[in-house]
Amino acid sequence: MAFLFLSTPERAAVWGPMFEEAGEPFIVGEDAVTDPAAITHLMCWLPPKDLGRYPNLKVVIGSGAGVDHMPKMPEGVTLVRTLAPGIDEMVRDWVVMATLMLHRDMPTYVQQASAGQWKGHAVPRARGTRVGIMGMGRIGALAARTLADMEFDVAGWSRSGRPVEGIKVFASDGLEDFLAQSDILICLLPLTDETQGILNATLFAKLPHGARLVHAGRGAQLDMDALKQALDDGVLTSAMLDVTAPEPLPENHWAWRDPRVFITPHIAANTDAVEGARHALAVVRASRDNAELPGQVDQDRGY
Repeated sequence: MAFLFLSTPERAAVWGPMFEEAGEPFIVGEDAVTDPAAITHLMCWLPPKDLGRYPNLKVVIGSGAGVDHMPKMPEGVTLVRTLAPGIDEMVRDWVVMATLMLHRDMPTYVQQASAGQWKGHAVPRARGTRVGIMGMGRIGALAARTLADMEFDVAGWSRSGRPVEGIKVFASDGLEDFLAQSDILICLLPLTDETQGILNATLFAKLPHGARLVHAGRGAQLDMDALKQALDDGVLTSAMLDVTAPEPLPENHWAWRDPRVFITPHIAANTDAVEGARHALAVVRASRDNAELPGQVDQDRGY
């Protein structure tokens, strides 16, 4: 049983000693593999094209919290997402930052600053500002509680409508009611067939006029042309994006130069190397014990 690590040298420098201390064989890079049959676990962002090279492969661990970009695993290979508390907290922090930036109209002030203009505007209060979060998993629930503690009026929406203590959560059939009360819409949805392109003109039209968009889900969920039209028509006032389609956007893309749009390069979170290694070791141990794997993904049911 050996673990094949396909990531950065910086992360390997952290993972290697931790695996050595745990007594787990650890191989960095495919070029270092002398016996492909020994590889039972593999960590990567995207797997090698020829997974068949490893006949005894049991588990592929995605290096991030999201694995919707992953191809379908071969028969007998289990896909696992990385579980690391730091991911949840970092995305929460980015979402709170983005929400406050749009709530306090930072796009206007940045545009004024570039023109050397000193001009104040009305200061809105969090209390009474309605925030809607699409996607109420661990990160969505954490962001919701944090924003609610800041006195935003927070609601959530998820396919299941699973309750979150202290937060009103709408189920799938309540989407229109949810959107109608979202002055700031936050997308934290996983990418599935149902969420592909969900942030489109039809959805934007159901928001309060002049709403704001915070997007940290997946780029393919957002119709960029519909976003521009919504901004031009005043349907949306501003947007902050950590994900786009494609990634990165072409250098001449309109969104780079639009003062109503802030873009960060998919940096809402990075997996902490120590936390990632701890999770991978937990997966290896669970696999050896034939126990349920932490972070196991059912690709047949979606993400």
